[in-house]
Formats: sequence, C-alpha cells, structure tokens
Amino acid sequence: MTGATKDTIYRRLARHLDNLPGGFPPTESGVELRILKRIFTPEEAALTPLLGLIPESAKVVALRAKLTVEETSRRLEEMSRKGLILKTNPPVGKPLYLAAQYVLGIWELQVGRLDRELAADMDEYIPVLFREAWKKPQLRTVPVGKSVHGELKIATYERAENIVEDSVKFALSPCICLLERRLAGEGCDKPEYCCICFDSIAEMTVAQGHARFAEKSEILELLKKADELGLVLQPGASQKTDIMCCCCGCCCGVLTQLKKMPEPAGSVSSPFMSVVDSDKCIGCGKCTERCPMDAVVLEEKKAKTAPLRCIGCGLCVTTCPTGAIRLERKTGQRDKIPYNIVSATFSHGRARGKLKNREITRMLLKAAIDRFEAAVCDKFRIPESEASKQIPGGKSVCRSDLFFRSE
Repeated sequence: MTGATKDTIYRRLARHLDNLPGGFPPTESGVELRILKRIFTPEEAALTPLLGLIPESAKVVALRAKLTVEETSRRLEEMSRKGLILKTNPPVGKPLYLAAQYVLGIWELQVGRLDRELAADMDEYIPVLFREAWKKPQLRTVPVGKSVHGELKIATYERAENIVEDSVKFALSPCICLLERRLAGEGCDKPEYCCICFDSIAEMTVAQGHARFAEKSEILELLKKADELGLVLQPGASQKTDIMCCCCGCCCGVLTQLKKMPEPAGSVSSPFMSVVDSDKCIGCGKCTERCPMDAVVLEEKKAKTAPLRCIGCGLCVTTCPTGAIRLERKTGQRDKIPYNIVSATFSHGRARGKLKNREITRMLLKAAIDRFEAAVCDKFRIPESEASKQIPGGKSVCRSDLFFRSE
C-alpha cells in the first residue's frame, strides 16, 4: 500500500468520523490525521467507515467489505478490543457492531494505549474539536450530594446517587484526561480511577483490560470522595446514562475548555446555579478556591457568584462554613434532557446539521438492504475455495454475489 493510498484511507475515515454526531473536524495542521494514524492500522481505517449507527452483524459488514465473514469477525473483534468501534451482545445470536464517535467514544477508550505522542496530538486538537464540534453538551453536570438541600426540587436523573441505584453493573476506568496531563508533565494528584461505567459499557471497558468491576458501595463511596476532593460529577447527557465522570478542573478536557469561555453556563447542561446570601457570608474564600469555573469571587469581603459562569456543580456549597451559598434551580426555558444515549446522540447530531430525516431514511434503507443480501448470501453459501475460483481476488463467498456482481 503506497503512502498516497494510506493517506486517502485515513482522510476517508476522518470524514466518516466527522459525519457522526460527535464530530471530527479537520485542521490546517492535519493533527487529526496524525491521531488516526497512531490508533488505527490502515486495514482498520479502511473497515471502520463501513459501520454506521445501527448495530449490525459481522456478516453484513463482510458483505460491504468483500471479505470473508471469518476474517471480518476477527478484525471487528480486535477493533472492539482496541476501542475503535462499539460492540453489543444481544441475548440471542452473535455480537453486533456499530460505529463509535471520536468523543465521547474512541478517545476515552484509548486509555490503555495512551503515550506521550498521542497525548501531545490530542492536546493540540481538543480546542478545535471543542470549538467546532461541541454544538450541544455530551455531558451534563449534576450537583454533589451534600449540596442538595431539602427545598430544592430535583429529578431522580439529576441526582448522582439515583443514577447509580438505577444501574446493575459497575466498573471504574482510569481518567484519560488525567493521564494525558501527567504525560505532559502537568496533572494533579486526584484519584486515577474516577470514570464510572454502568452496565453494558462496564462490561465493554473491563473486556478491554483497562477497567475493573466495582461494587455499588464502592461507587457511592467514590461520589462522597469526589465532593471532598472537589471533583465535578458529569454523567452522559441523557437521563439514562452509561457513564459518569468525576472530573477535576485542572485536567478534564471539557472543564478546561469551558473555563476559557466567557459564559461557561451557556455551554453546559445543568439546571442549577449557586446563589449567595451576603448576610451569612463571612468572606472566608473557600468557595472561590473550590469553584472550577471561577464563577465565585470576593468583593468587599463577600462572596459573589457570576450566573453566566456557574455550572451548578455544588462544590462551593458543601464547604461553606455558614451555609451562605445554596443551589437554586434556574428559571426560564431549559433544554429537555433526552431519555437515553440513543436520543441524546441523535439530538447532538442534529445540532451539528447531521442526521436529518433524509439521511436517517437512507441509513435505515441501506442497512435493511445489506441485511437482506447478507441473509441471501448465507442461505446459498458455497465453499470459499470455490468462490475464489470464480471471483477475482477470492473475496466473495456467496452465490448471491456471484450472480449480482459477476462480469
């Protein structure tokens, strides 16, 4: 394979990722292509664009790739293990595979493969990715438990503890943002295993080898520790989520980019904001030290919050010695929180101008046709050795393909 051919393959992969809801925008420097070349082999880069947002069998992907089912299955399993695509295991039948977006998705799953060069490339790329592709938050902020007072109206999916209670399986994964900053000679001493995975994602990350299963009690204890350490709780941007990050303001890629904005509150999904009772405030400054967005300042020895900077994490509330700060629900129209990760993904895609009705119809139709043809191929399957004699290259293994594609 020539260098020009390889470059074409990676550019095609980059376009594929940019067409997914999470986005993968191009840059003048080409850093996004360097990233792909570090984590995808040319063969993996060529196969990945053949997957979409609909889970499909190796048989269907093999039809598109003109590879044997056995070879396709082997490649897909390896790519799933590397965190380049997603895999689901239905109750009945063989595994299904689908595309993974770069963030949140592929990047976070590279925690076991991170090195200094990849970290440096991502450090260069994340400002572009955040500016160009973060059209709608993929994470939301929920308050730490002790910041929620009895009078505050709060939904179950807005409580971190309730999110945990609604799940069955749990895993803890290292924070790739923290590891990236440490490789850059920065970072902090916060706990490494602070990314919480639920249910199917818990199983997937453990299968990759870099996460470990955890008991519910350990997860609940981590949430308490997150408050003590000043970590922001960020689950996925849906009511039913499969992840929740405990993020520090100095390392988290999302929080550090938000902090650079003049009005971070407008770019997060959070229904709460902090309010100060100046009569109770003694000007100790603990709240200013805890705030990851510099949303609390001291003016004339009294704390004052900037509503357009506050992301509603509640960290300023829990250490206030006089109870002068409290969370209140924001007034006015708020975005509705999607129920699950599927609806959240489609919502984010539409915010980027992707996944319009015509595109969804085309995607569903193509998937249905390919599944039908794969079923026909399977019904009339012939030995691979025989097929290789009749089709140049020996890549097709079904009589349907011989009939429809023979010259």
